[in-house]
Amino acid sequence: MAESTSGIIAGMNPLTYSSGSPFTIFFFQLIVILTFSQLIYIPLGRIKQPRVIAEVLTGIVLSHTALGRIPNFTNELFSTNSRSGLTLVANIGICLLMFIVGCEVDIKFIKKHLVTAVTVGMFNMAVPFGLGCACSVGLWNDYRLNAEDLPDIKFTTFMVFIATAMCITAFPVLVRILTELRLVKDRVGTVVLAAGITNDLLGWILLALSITLANSSQSIVTLYIVLVAIGWCIFVCYPLRIILNYILKNYLKEFDNPNSPSRLAMLIILLLMFASAFFTDIIGVHPIFGSFLIGTIVPRKNNYVINLTSRIEDLVNIILVPIYFGVAGLDVDLGLMNKGLDWGWAFGLIGVALVGKIFGGFAAAKLRGLYWRESLTVGVLMSCKGIVEIVVLQIGLNAKIISKKTYSMLIFMALITTFLTTPMTIYAYPSSYRDQVQIWLSEKEKKLHLENNDNNKDKIIDENNELISDLPFSLQDIKNHKIDKLIIPVDNIESVSNGLLLLDLLLENLKVPIHAINLKTLTERTADLLHASMIDDTNTEQNLKSLNSILTIFKIFCHFNKIPFSSEILYSLPECYIETLLDNPIFKSNNLLILPISQSQFSIEFLNIFIFECKKNGKERDFMKSIFINKNMDNQLEEFESDFKGENGNAIKNVDSTPLLDNKSTFSEDTILSPSLIISTVTLYITSADLKENDLLGMKLFDLLIRRKDLLSANIVLLNIDHDSKTYDFISSWITSNNQVFNNVQLSLESTTDNNLKYSIDNNQLETTFDRLVIISSNESNLELISKLVENYEKVFIV
Repeated sequence: MAESTSGIIAGMNPLTYSSGSPFTIFFFQLIVILTFSQLIYIPLGRIKQPRVIAEVLTGIVLSHTALGRIPNFTNELFSTNSRSGLTLVANIGICLLMFIVGCEVDIKFIKKHLVTAVTVGMFNMAVPFGLGCACSVGLWNDYRLNAEDLPDIKFTTFMVFIATAMCITAFPVLVRILTELRLVKDRVGTVVLAAGITNDLLGWILLALSITLANSSQSIVTLYIVLVAIGWCIFVCYPLRIILNYILKNYLKEFDNPNSPSRLAMLIILLLMFASAFFTDIIGVHPIFGSFLIGTIVPRKNNYVINLTSRIEDLVNIILVPIYFGVAGLDVDLGLMNKGLDWGWAFGLIGVALVGKIFGGFAAAKLRGLYWRESLTVGVLMSCKGIVEIVVLQIGLNAKIISKKTYSMLIFMALITTFLTTPMTIYAYPSSYRDQVQIWLSEKEKKLHLENNDNNKDKIIDENNELISDLPFSLQDIKNHKIDKLIIPVDNIESVSNGLLLLDLLLENLKVPIHAINLKTLTERTADLLHASMIDDTNTEQNLKSLNSILTIFKIFCHFNKIPFSSEILYSLPECYIETLLDNPIFKSNNLLILPISQSQFSIEFLNIFIFECKKNGKERDFMKSIFINKNMDNQLEEFESDFKGENGNAIKNVDSTPLLDNKSTFSEDTILSPSLIISTVTLYITSADLKENDLLGMKLFDLLIRRKDLLSANIVLLNIDHDSKTYDFISSWITSNNQVFNNVQLSLESTTDNNLKYSIDNNQLETTFDRLVIISSNESNLELISKLVENYEKVFIV
């Protein structure tokens, strides 16, 4: 509390620093920094800029550069004495942040992509490092050689630091950019992740070397510091890592605990982090290196590192990190750059940083076999500075390696290069080019796996081999139409209900693997970024513990039904849900994506967006896409329950005396677990006189569903297609060629006009059997009809 018992009531100035109650001014400084950083981030966040820019700009705005020009503003609010409290908390925060950054380093991923990591990572550092060494000569002569307020250091120390600052890459910011732009699973993303991790590790080693050189006055002392630091790294990475894993696995049983990490495990890991930070500090390196090292040895098994990070990151990212970068911004004074030479150096450093990193990444990626613009994108992404650069510069300023003016120049460079990374990536690697790359890769794959499937698709021949049409596919194509895998997105309990219903509908006559996708909203949480960057998670041997509850339901279902199962968790911005879902490089041409939704989720606008994204992405990966709409039964329970009354008029109940239908349910009861699940009627609507690929898929689904044992009747409606048309002849020939299947049900083929069908629907002249299922191909001309069908039928396939 404040020194005066009465506080401001007794006339105390709360903004005056008091050694007896330093936290009074600290709390106010904290409020100011957090508020300004959030306000500045609002516009920056809308253009997908990292939060670190807003946090550093907060310090700059509060410093002598902006608001500090108001008399006594900065001196009163951030006086020299009061800065000690901010600095202490900031350093604790940066140690925790570097621990989290260490957790992001995936050694297993580096081993898997070792050649790419070494070649691209090191070459991408070598070019800007060399340019940084060249720049250091001029900076030394202009700003360091005769600096009176800084201690004397060797030129080599200054050179190593400047070169390190020019070649560093901000891996945490890089992961977020890759995730937001949906590049994590792209070839570019794989290369950048591998190179970024390597760049991160080498960057910290170089920074540790420059700090060691600055802190030691004799060469022999520097050698001893380096040797001790290497010895500590070896100790942490081998015996300490093995011991930690043994304790967590065998004594604390952390990997078998769904609520891990436990409190004791958290205590052990954090104590190790602070002990390592203490050790590296006392040997003359820096405490952040010790924190970073411990982060790299946290186990990644069963997403343990993600669970651990989620426990501590909110306090770190919301409070401690903004303080650190706010303090870093307070040390920036752009007013010191009052000469043309200063601004010339500032913009020159930006150019050198961009050219060095982009060219280094471009050349290395091109040597790895990437296309020209892919390689350019790798270089652009690797030019991101972000969090790591600010930390490096702040350490250099505190170690008195650089002057405040040089620090301000380099911070300006870091902010500009970080700001440019996202727009430059979008410009260098747009969606259209990514589509083209997928086409090229697909063509290469086809050349490597030549398959003689060259059926004549120029003409359609009936059973007597007589020409009946010039349509793009034949009757045999329907029979041979392959669906090698079902892809089902599941996000919540309702989608699980609809997804399981889909499996029951199709798997009776379609024995194919299932790939479930759980699409989550991308937040700013490090745990999300860690999860998003773990890209090798689509194998079929997944442990249930590595899945969330939604995917586990599908895993168990597929296991008991002996269906091959794979899954993945994707992260997407809310406005990019459908685009992220469709823009997946693992989808193949014979995969069928079925998006299950409820009637409340369906709208014409939603369908328009889906059709638009399908067309946009169809060029890159020609997989099959459809929407399955299953109505929620709640709004028709009263009508439906009348069909399930006993002789006494009471509702039929289950064996356990519970009602067959639960009125309080928030999702559809019409699942495979429901005894009322009977699909006895199926209708196929064809609205295009010129049959297209989506019509072929609709006919394939109709063919699968009509073979179900519980099917009683089926109907094919040809809308605005004349009896004497080639399409009508083709459908008739298709029915005739499948007599053995179609004879098991009452099948009718009718040709009607759009007006007649609308009249029937509007006047409720269609049957409203509860289990009615409809299949219809979508295009821009029949959206109104689709909307009507969704209103009147319980289950609708839109292909």
